[in-house]
Amino acid sequence: MVAVGYVAVGYNDYGQCDVSDWKDIVAIAAGDSHTVGLKKDGTVVATGNNEDKQCDVSGWKDVVAISANFKHTVALRKDGTVVAVGRNDFGQCDVSDWTDIKAVSVYSFFIVGLKKDGTVVATGDNTTLACDVGDWSDIQSISAGTYHTVGLKNDGTVVAAGTNVQGECNVQDWTDITKAVAYYTCTVGLRSDGTVVVVGISPLLVPYNTTDWTDIVDIEVSYGRILGLKSDGTVVMSGTDNQGHSFDLSDWADIKH
Repeated sequence: MVAVGYVAVGYNDYGQCDVSDWKDIVAIAAGDSHTVGLKKDGTVVATGNNEDKQCDVSGWKDVVAISANFKHTVALRKDGTVVAVGRNDFGQCDVSDWTDIKAVSVYSFFIVGLKKDGTVVATGDNTTLACDVGDWSDIQSISAGTYHTVGLKNDGTVVAAGTNVQGECNVQDWTDITKAVAYYTCTVGLRSDGTVVVVGISPLLVPYNTTDWTDIVDIEVSYGRILGLKSDGTVVMSGTDNQGHSFDLSDWADIKH
């Protein structure tokens, strides 16, 4: 289903919430202080902070996926090439020679690309070793965190690259994984049996606890929180926000994604 318009609320000092006139949007992405929308015709719109030209996307076309983070914007074209605009002090936008890409994952200062043959490329700040992915193979999905990158292999195992400051790369024993998400100093994996595994720790240095979770069909990770979507449409959460507050999700029902 194609959305006919979007609304946004929150911090709007740069106009990043000014999306009320957007139409025919099929995907959205949010950076540090800008918002990007992919239109059904393959073009891209953006609003918000543009001091690093991260909103200069008006000439893009044939785009099938978008991503934004901090002060840059990245797009995957249907021919497998990638374009990027915005802050480039670490070479994180140097993707013009990438080909045969089927997915991208973006974090503040680096970009990771998954190639159609299951290998992985990366560009940008590598002081955390998160870009050391050149020997990976048989990868089906990728996820970039603050200090590390995670790859889910076709056999359900997981590989990780990074400095491993909080044990977030300790995934070598994971099996039967269907989704793997890297975020800040943790990695979260969804198993085929509906259970969830976690290594590392939350940005608030608080351990996550998902040991009693069952019947999980999808996971998402945000600052300080892991959300698990259950097969019955309810949602469970582990963690707190950056103020230490937890949330009561007991009235959430019929959630699809």
